[in-house]
Amino acid sequence: QVQLVESGGGLVQAGGSLRLACAASGRTLSNYIMGWFRQTPGKEREFVAALKWSATTYTHYADSVKGRFTISGDTAKATVYLQMNSLKPEDTAVYYCAAGASESNGHVVSRQERYTDWGQGTQVTVSS
Repeated sequence: QVQLVESGGGLVQAGGSLRLACAASGRTLSNYIMGWFRQTPGKEREFVAALKWSATTYTHYADSVKGRFTISGDTAKATVYLQMNSLKPEDTAVYYCAAGASESNGHVVSRQERYTDWGQGTQVTVSS
């Protein structure tokens, strides 16, 4: 089991930037696929981005954030980041970090079921 702790959320104006961080419990991140999801009240948790280390680093983004958000990781620090630029009010949500085994469990990376461990979430609020 991987312990995950998110940080970096806050209040920002539309057009601004935030960087979220997800610190893992000293595990070797290269053995995992890491994802970011977000959720607003009354809605299902929504995929944002995923990162997997292999022969080449693999990343995948939701269409709604492509070109604005960047997922990256520092395996030495066991930390994954989500750089969020050009933020919009509709990006307002609680953002969750997730980890899953590197080998697929049959679910695509954009599905919650692909991941087994979750952080507690960090609130991001974008004002208009």
